Amino acid sequence: MKKMSIYLSLAVITLSLSGCNFNQTTATNKSEKLIVNNEIEKNNSYAKTDFSFDVDPATFTVSITENGERAEVSKPQETKEVSDLKKSKEEISWTYPNEQIKVKLKKENNHLAVALTSLSAEDISFIWPKLDAENYVLPIAEGKTIPNDQKEWLAYFKQNEELSISEAFSMSFFTTNQETFATTFVMDNTFNSDLLTKTEPHLTLEAKHNFIGFDKNKTLNYRLYVTDNDPVAIAKTYQRDRIDLGEFKTLDEKEKENPEIKKMRGAIQIYYWNSRILTTEDIKWGKLPQMVDEPIFQWIAELLTQYGEDGSEEYLKALEAFKKNEGYNYEKNTFLTSINYVLLYPQFYTKDIFKNPDADAQKLIDKGIDKLSEQERYTLNKHLLAGILGDLTPPLEQWGATSSDVFREMKDSGVENAWIGLPNWVNGLMNPEMVKTAADQGYLIGPYDSYQSIQEKASIDWNTASFPNKNLYENATVTKKNGEKVAGFLGKGRKLNPTQIFPDVEERFTGIMQNKIPFNSWFLDTDAAGEIYNDYSSDHLTTQSEDVAGRLKRMDYFNQNGLVVGSEGGNDFASKDMVFAHGIETPVIMWSDPDMRENKESEYYVGSYATLDGGIPTKYKKVVPIKEEYKAIYTDPVYSLPLYKLVYNRSVITSHQWEWDSYKIKDQVGERRMKEYLYNTPPMIHIDKASWQEHKLDISKNAKIWVPFQKEALQHEMTGFKVLTDNRLVQKTEFGDTLSVLANFSDTDYDADGVKVASHTALIIHDGKETIVKAES
Repeated sequence: MKKMSIYLSLAVITLSLSGCNFNQTTATNKSEKLIVNNEIEKNNSYAKTDFSFDVDPATFTVSITENGERAEVSKPQETKEVSDLKKSKEEISWTYPNEQIKVKLKKENNHLAVALTSLSAEDISFIWPKLDAENYVLPIAEGKTIPNDQKEWLAYFKQNEELSISEAFSMSFFTTNQETFATTFVMDNTFNSDLLTKTEPHLTLEAKHNFIGFDKNKTLNYRLYVTDNDPVAIAKTYQRDRIDLGEFKTLDEKEKENPEIKKMRGAIQIYYWNSRILTTEDIKWGKLPQMVDEPIFQWIAELLTQYGEDGSEEYLKALEAFKKNEGYNYEKNTFLTSINYVLLYPQFYTKDIFKNPDADAQKLIDKGIDKLSEQERYTLNKHLLAGILGDLTPPLEQWGATSSDVFREMKDSGVENAWIGLPNWVNGLMNPEMVKTAADQGYLIGPYDSYQSIQEKASIDWNTASFPNKNLYENATVTKKNGEKVAGFLGKGRKLNPTQIFPDVEERFTGIMQNKIPFNSWFLDTDAAGEIYNDYSSDHLTTQSEDVAGRLKRMDYFNQNGLVVGSEGGNDFASKDMVFAHGIETPVIMWSDPDMRENKESEYYVGSYATLDGGIPTKYKKVVPIKEEYKAIYTDPVYSLPLYKLVYNRSVITSHQWEWDSYKIKDQVGERRMKEYLYNTPPMIHIDKASWQEHKLDISKNAKIWVPFQKEALQHEMTGFKVLTDNRLVQKTEFGDTLSVLANFSDTDYDADGVKVASHTALIIHDGKETIVKAES
């Protein structure tokens, strides 16, 4: 049949397909429906079926009519040439020959299916839909409701005119609120898609999809759902969509495969910092001045000169100060940092210095230094150093005891469940007794690990970006379309292609675990953050879909090894493979603001990665305010919605990004705690010995409420979310039929429907029993 080219001006081709009527239930009153095996009941759809649609192929305008109300849900674009127009009772299709895009729309039972297919073998882009609504519901982090004229959001989008949807959104949809209904555009995934924003005269949005020439999948699928204007209806419709795609897995199902996951229920999220096996309390400082000229201390200086990133100058100055009995806090910390640092070096052992190693050290030496595991190397170096230092330090078996003591105190204080993250696996291998103590208390403990970047030269200072395989830097890194390599984190090194390094993941993991250190959890940086790539390297062309598949294979590997796996971000393409995520509730706040990142004199400066005393870096310890213009974007409950929790409450446990723990934001600790209960968000806390002493009363008091609360909340879907006041400052969430949380963020008491909630207070109601969480300073 000969192709017919049709140029349609503004003539509208209409296809109206009506679905059958059914009893529409108000979303907020929808009760939880679960069946055996903890599957969500198949018939709990909130999506409407009795709508019709109109489409103008020339401008790709799509209108929806529901219950007599009509709305343009995708606005007109510039008129395009149309060919191959076909329509039947059930569907309509056409081609844009100039854009090389084929379009097909089909009315299914509960949605409008829209397929966009590239006909090109080259990289091309296509924009659709074009959105112009009074309000948007977007899965930015946990979820946001955004009026089109809100000034802080307009300023945000003016700075972010093009956003990668896979990084900006935690889930694969976006929603517009019409006058009487909501329209939700659901994608199979967000790969290769960008959100384009315009802020004049008000906020409008466009979705741009980039079709990659070498990608065999040439089709982008949308499912357009019509629901009530209710975040519960929107989120539950998306949840149903994920279930239908086979992309949903409950914690119960995950727990059957790994019973250790049960320990996450009610767990406070803790990052524990102690980079020193020897601390200031361990050194008998009065003896040091008489020992500083001994060969061991000169050997440490030589090692720092040869292998240390900062050299030995400060260390040698500290030794001179001690000789003069002028060793103060700075000198003590310099000495401790240096002495702990060189314990990591494979070059630490030398016969000239360590002439009489003890039996344990000799056994390892006889095995061959180059044949030792990483943990054995640290064990050897500790024994060697202890043998030389004598009674300058406590007996070796007492090194690192402070950390174990903190974990025992946590348990004794009432912290029943905790996830403990170490900043690096080295912290565990250097102090395996600490890891064992945490595990013995019933806690989960695991290291931060990353496969995002690689450095050209291996470095102890950045071991996550260092690999024994010397071929990776040239042969396993991501190449842009223009032939340039994608730079690594902070612009250093290069980004790794996850499909090319799986053997190296296995090598690292087996090396860390070969001496049976009892890690029972693992945290994978960025794997669920949506920072994914098309790799144009000629010898390993990789699509974003394949990039994600490589990350999920990596996650599954750690799952299969019995570890409780978490990741940064929480993008739901990884929801089946991760148990917990850091960054959904509070993501990283404004990487680009120099007052927060560069200007150290600013009150908003978040701090640095450096730590003088081996404890918490100031980036995670320093309490700072956030600028007024960022509150609406990141913390204001007025614009927040628990979209992610409404979908994944029983699937993924989410908390804050580690830079923004529960104590980080000045004057918002109480408000954020209320929201943690409202959204079932575990508290996140950075601790070392000193900060544990500072916060332990608050942590333990809160834990006594949090642990039973979350254990109950995780047994149910989040079934309801309601805004109870016009100013949106009193909100309610429901978990099943017997657990609810009311949070009053306002300055006035709330009293309605027989429920009273004081200002700045959260009220937990479980089986009629009330528990108050007061936002006290």
